[in-house]
Amino acid sequence: EVQLVESGGGMVQPGGSLRLSCAASGFTFSSYSMRWVRQAPGKGLEWVSLINNNGAITSYADSVKGRFTISRDNAKNTLYLQINSLKPEDSAVYYCQELRSMTRGQGTQVTVSS
Repeated sequence: EVQLVESGGGMVQPGGSLRLSCAASGFTFSSYSMRWVRQAPGKGLEWVSLINNNGAITSYADSVKGRFTISRDNAKNTLYLQINSLKPEDSAVYYCQELRSMTRGQGTQVTVSS
């Protein structure tokens, strides 16, 4: 059974940074592409970033390009999202997602407010 557990969210001021983590289990993590998605209150899911199985290929939504960095450590079965220069519109619940089964974790809340 695919299990994904996100962590690292919190409340930060505009311009701040956070590092989100996603601990994966129940599948061969190194074999599958992963992505981060987010959902702001009252809005639908928004794709944020994607990484292929070995980390060689990454992609970002225009809204986060240059501020967010996705990475993974296959030895630790962990996915990361470094988020810098946070804006209030980045406030959302952030989920990691395994792209074979489309399973998501429970999410971690990011709130950007002064």
